[in-house]
Amino acid sequence: MRDRSRTASRDYHPRMHRYPEIAVAAALVAALCVPQRLAAQDTTRAPIDTVRDTASSKSSPAATATPAKKSPPARPPRPKPEWPVKGPTPLPGSILPDRRIVAFYGNPLSKRMGILGALPPEKMLAKLDTVVQSWRLADSLTPVQPALHLIAVVAQGSAGRDGKYRARMADTLIDRVLSWAQTRNAIVFLDIQVGKSTIQEELPRLSKYLSLPNVHLGIDPEFSMKRGGRPGERVGTYDAADINWASQYLAELVTQHNLPPKVFVIHRFTRPMVTNAKKIRLDPRVQIVMHMDGWGWPSLKKESYRRYIYEEPVQFTGFKLFYRNDTKTGTPLMTPAEILRLEPKPLYIQYQ
Repeated sequence: MRDRSRTASRDYHPRMHRYPEIAVAAALVAALCVPQRLAAQDTTRAPIDTVRDTASSKSSPAATATPAKKSPPARPPRPKPEWPVKGPTPLPGSILPDRRIVAFYGNPLSKRMGILGALPPEKMLAKLDTVVQSWRLADSLTPVQPALHLIAVVAQGSAGRDGKYRARMADTLIDRVLSWAQTRNAIVFLDIQVGKSTIQEELPRLSKYLSLPNVHLGIDPEFSMKRGGRPGERVGTYDAADINWASQYLAELVTQHNLPPKVFVIHRFTRPMVTNAKKIRLDPRVQIVMHMDGWGWPSLKKESYRRYIYEEPVQFTGFKLFYRNDTKTGTPLMTPAEILRLEPKPLYIQYQ
């Protein structure tokens, strides 16, 4: 995986991250891929070179008479993104946009995957209470919905028995996180890192949980290795077709079980992580959040939010904060007040 430079004016520097280990549900220890993510600059657009006349003053008259080459015409400015997105009217029971979700992310089997497993359950939940209260104070007009965001399918550094480079968490682990959520009236997200599997193969296995009214979905393109490579070696991708398939699957569960709309979070910190974003279809039964998932200095995180979330409107937006990686250079963690100055204001906030 390649991390990008911390400012737009510097060259990009490749850096490989290592991944921790995790115990998987009373089985043998499996290698776990948990990247240290860096908010990335877009490298998909080649710069336009300016052609200059380099003839010296001693050139012959014929040479100096040669007309200079014209520079390529300037690109027309991009139309300003339209926010809020003109999507379907929220159905009764919808969480967004009337509430802001504040989630703790990770896996209880690993202290390095995020705050959800970094602390004992009671301390973790007490910290969640404090963070939720800070958001209530920062924006008293928007009620806060607490959430626990569990990585339920974890990308692996080794192929495993089926060669899929992913480990499925046991139902007992999901049940444990659901029980924690009940103590705080919190909702739960089940996050999927498919490795070399597919969202079409992994999502149906979780349908019994997604059929509950308080369980929602997250998917991580970083670990969708459909273009080859192993998790952690390169950043993966999803296409709008994959996202539309998952959204339709959720919508059908909502109809079948008479549920309130589902919230569907898609992680993103580079443009190629989500291709054909304009083709993502909206459905009132599913509320899509494009979630800025990069780490780094505040200026870099805000720039990534602008490039990959603001400039490609889908529906709702999210913003991620890393307790470890955002602060390891001595920079303080961004505050709710700072995040609320973003345009549009994120309605899904995740802490890892």
